[in-house]
Amino acid sequence: MKLQNKDNFSRRNFLKTSALASGGLLIGFNFLTACKPEATMPVDVASLNFNDFNAFIRISDEGYVTIFSPNPEIGQGVKTAMPMIIAEELDADWSKVTVAQGALDTKNFTRQVAGGSQSIRQGWDALRQTGATARQMLLNAAATKWNVDVSTLKTSKGIITNANGDEFNYGDVVKEAALLEVPEDVKLKETKDFTIIGKDAINVDIDKIITGKPLFGLDYKADNMMIASVLRPPAFGQKLVDFDDAKAKTVNGVVDVLKFGDKIAVLANSTWAAMKGKKALSANWKSEKPESTKNHDEILTKILDGKKFNTRREDGSVNKAFADADKVIERTYHSPFLPHNCLEPMNFYADVTADKVHLVGPIQTPQWTVNRVAQLLDRKPETIHCEMTRMGGGFGRRLYGDFALEAAEISNIAKQPIKVVFSREDDMTAGTYRPAIKYRIKASLKDGKVSGYHLKEAAINGNMYGLIPNFFPAGCIPNYKVDTESYASNITTGAWRAPYTNFLAFAEQTFFDELANELGVDTIQLRLDLLQNVKNTTDDKIEYSGQRMEDTIKLVREKANWGNTKEGVYQGFAAYYSHNTHVAEIADISLKDGYPIIEKVTVAVDCGILVNPTGAKNQVEGGVLDGIGHAMYSDFSFNDGKPEHKNFDTYRLIRMQETPKVDVYFVENDKKPTGLGEPGLPPAGGAIANAINAALGQRLYSQPFVKELKKSTVLG
Repeated sequence: MKLQNKDNFSRRNFLKTSALASGGLLIGFNFLTACKPEATMPVDVASLNFNDFNAFIRISDEGYVTIFSPNPEIGQGVKTAMPMIIAEELDADWSKVTVAQGALDTKNFTRQVAGGSQSIRQGWDALRQTGATARQMLLNAAATKWNVDVSTLKTSKGIITNANGDEFNYGDVVKEAALLEVPEDVKLKETKDFTIIGKDAINVDIDKIITGKPLFGLDYKADNMMIASVLRPPAFGQKLVDFDDAKAKTVNGVVDVLKFGDKIAVLANSTWAAMKGKKALSANWKSEKPESTKNHDEILTKILDGKKFNTRREDGSVNKAFADADKVIERTYHSPFLPHNCLEPMNFYADVTADKVHLVGPIQTPQWTVNRVAQLLDRKPETIHCEMTRMGGGFGRRLYGDFALEAAEISNIAKQPIKVVFSREDDMTAGTYRPAIKYRIKASLKDGKVSGYHLKEAAINGNMYGLIPNFFPAGCIPNYKVDTESYASNITTGAWRAPYTNFLAFAEQTFFDELANELGVDTIQLRLDLLQNVKNTTDDKIEYSGQRMEDTIKLVREKANWGNTKEGVYQGFAAYYSHNTHVAEIADISLKDGYPIIEKVTVAVDCGILVNPTGAKNQVEGGVLDGIGHAMYSDFSFNDGKPEHKNFDTYRLIRMQETPKVDVYFVENDKKPTGLGEPGLPPAGGAIANAINAALGQRLYSQPFVKELKKSTVLG
């Protein structure tokens, strides 16, 4: 979405922008009816006398504002940060603002999506403009009542003050403000005047989270609701032949068993009964498109060895660069399939009646899901009401909504409210996985410089959007080429945290580390030298900033004390641009009885203006630890199309004692904010791998690293 700048807003598009701004405010009768400065936040704001104001807010007589946050909250902090942006320009008192999760509302909101680290970036201008316009209308109304020039008035924490020191609460002038014309142009705050943005704010749901209040999909309950546990094909490509439900129906609490498509649903009055009933089912399956004889590693290698590719970008001639080179280096990198393994397994509620459909649950793409449910049930989307709960993790898995479609279909057949609940085994074996991928990178060295660079990608089902050919090192190397090709599999694959970059960053950044060693130059200096070639580029296809990446790298080099650590500490560096954000990381490891121990990761981030520093730091730390854990330990494979791992007893995640200290630093500037939910993850694997090489002299080309490390150095 291309956002308008502050000079292009008119009275007409203010109303439109207010609808676009996730959590935006519309001036109207009863807006902020009593923002009293002496009021204190009650323990339970739900007990107050609230009146609906519009789709965005509700106002209490005591002066508290509830802002409805339309975007899904999966832990990335938008439910806190987006209202902060509005409150800043409105000059409201943040201590008197509460936030509630809004439902899907295609009339008043747009882009109600959690994905791609885009919520704050896409909403920044519109959210600010909405708050500033509302504030200006209140000021204009106060100026009329006092009969003074509006430029003599000031606002602070919901209070308007004139030159004589007289005060109006916003509520004192809201009726008059509602009668005024919406101003054509309003002035936004200077960043130096921010009082809310840039200040640490506590997660608006934190009290409910730590006290176990119902927030998540698994918490949701409704009258007459049945729990559904679904038996799905045990292997991808299989179809249901027949089944026997006699034993399942004898389980105490099981109410019914029904077939839908190639799946069987057990309905019960409790989750335990439903899952126990499912285990008692007996079913026969047949394979129509088996994966039985297909070795994905061999398939990907064959693709890389072939000649059929889609060229995504080509500068100069890599073939000539390789022919003229002093030396050519080629390496191949491999990553496995990976499940998402959200802490909260997939679940969703549906109540399908003749007149309407009521959906509730954790979903990253509510509008797309509603449209798919409408198509499935042959209903009009406007007859479907979708409410979003907080999510116990998403990472891309909850983009797809297959579990919501299951709930809707079962409810439609059973004619009663249904909540589908996945077990951990369901979650891991009936998932949408990160695709297995192989990269082959070839580079030429000439006269002490990198003269050519050719990157090939082979991916199962394609790597989501394909490679990002205009990221680093595009523009840095004169002869540069990016090729992609894929293999179609019936294993479902899709977005996984930091799609298309989560493994590519490891491959490229370890490759550049190897090039630096070959050239005999400092690995950080090699990146900085290459970035000089793109800093003043006129190529508008280049997506990253050479200057911002350089500043980020220099900051992490300083903060990590690069090259000057104490004896016995080995460092590895990686830097990457993804989701509009520049990140550089340096990992410190030591050896204990030959085992590499990750001591610390220092991170520098340029994400523009920080809306909520606490939330930003948490996102970066989480991304780094997630990246380390999956790069080091996580592996997933299929046998005859059947997942070989079903639970955490065989699928390895990082453990508490293995998590290193993470120090996060932000580049300070006044640029618009960019994403943070994902960019911290991609460089982590590369930094760790390069540190391991510094310590052990062993290059890693595949993930998880523990499989490639020598037995004497394998982590527990």
